Order: sequence, then C-alpha cells, then structure tokens
Amino acid sequence: MAMDTLPGSGTAPDGSAQIRVLSYNIRSMRDDRAALARVISACAPDLVLVQEAPRFFRWRKHAAWLAAHTGLVVLGGGAPATGPLLLCSLRATVERTEDILLPHTPGLHRRGFATAVVRIGGARLGLLSCHLSLRADERYAQARALTARLAALDVPYAIAAGDINEGPTGRSFRLLAGELRDCRAVSPWGDEYTSTPAEPRQRIDAVFVTEGIEVLGCGVPRGLPGVTEDDLRAATDHLPVLAALRVPVS
Repeated sequence: MAMDTLPGSGTAPDGSAQIRVLSYNIRSMRDDRAALARVISACAPDLVLVQEAPRFFRWRKHAAWLAAHTGLVVLGGGAPATGPLLLCSLRATVERTEDILLPHTPGLHRRGFATAVVRIGGARLGLLSCHLSLRADERYAQARALTARLAALDVPYAIAAGDINEGPTGRSFRLLAGELRDCRAVSPWGDEYTSTPAEPRQRIDAVFVTEGIEVLGCGVPRGLPGVTEDDLRAATDHLPVLAALRVPVS
C-alpha cells in the first residue's frame, strides 16, 4: 500500500466508523515540540495514545499545548496515569475515562494505564494507552493486567497501544498478540521498526485491537505526506505507529 493511500477518517451510512489511531512515545516533550506537533498533525488522527507525556510540574499546561497545536483535545491520562495520555478529535464523544495505577516494584518507575470509552459515529469502543516495564517479569504481569483491564471496560470493541519495551518475539508482546490482534501483523503499511528514529532496528511500539475491528493498514508513517524525516528525528526518541481501522456499529 502506497504511503498516500492509507484510508482517512469517515462515517459510513450504516454508522460504522473509519478512524486513524496514532501511538507515540513523546519523551515528556523534551525534544522539538514544533516537530512533534507537525508529525501528529500530518497523521490526521482521530485518537492519539501517547506514552511518556509530561507528568511533573505544569503537566496539564504541556498536554494542553500539544492538543492545541494538533487540533485535538485532551481526553484523559497524563500524570495520574504516570505518563500515558489520551488525545482525541472532536469526532469522539466521551462516555467515561479512568486512570489506572499498576502495582509498584520498588526501585522501578511506577507504571499505569490511561483508559477511556468513547463513541465515534455509531461505534462504541474502549481505549488503553500503556508503557510497559523495562523489567521482563514486571512487564509480563502488566501485559496480563492490560488484557484484564480491556475486558473490564465491558465494550464490544477496544484498542490498546503503546510502548511494549520488547519486540514481537518477546513473551509479553506474544501474550498481547495472542489475546488481541497486532495491527501491524494483520495489515502492514509504512515502515516496521519504531526505535530509534535515526537507525530503527526494533519494533517495540504497537497498536492492538479486539476481534471485529477491521485493520486497513498499520505502521510507521515514514514518507506519509507532511511527515518529514527531519521532524521524525527531532520530535522524540521513538517513531510513531499509525493505524487505519474500521469499527462496526455497536
């Protein structure tokens, strides 16, 4: 699939929603903010599942800046979720949000999930943004908690995305891909590897969906019109993952 043929957003006559979902580790916005905003804007997402959002002094101001400069609004997460953040376009009607703190291992960074339930068109779906642990045993426990939390949202369809901190052969990634659907594996589009922008050699960021969601394409939007190589390298230390999905009426 050519870079400029990834389907855009829209609502079908039957109410099913065609959406773009972006997952992006933004390293606390410590890099080139303008480049970050340009990359996100060029991807034209309906939903952005962020990792490593600012979570300390004036974190709300930083999240609001990012939303304002990308034509989006803050949906949930941020500091209360220890970094995962949700942004959305005005297509989304918010039903509820919840920030989840995960069990803390002393000496390691506290982790959490940013979750929400939204409606777009006639589709109702759950969202979960995550940034899993650097330590393998904790990461696996968090992957199990992720699937349990998606089930607890009690929605017909759901999307989970984030920085998994391991590739597709890892135990935690395989758990998620076994219980959910790895969008890149289902319908590859764009580039594969997400880390690091200068020399990407590993796919540690991913978008997963539940059964029933049609995956139209998924990958790193390198070469997408409006997404420049300079901006990808300047924005943060990860590359984004963009997925085009069709969610049925529910």
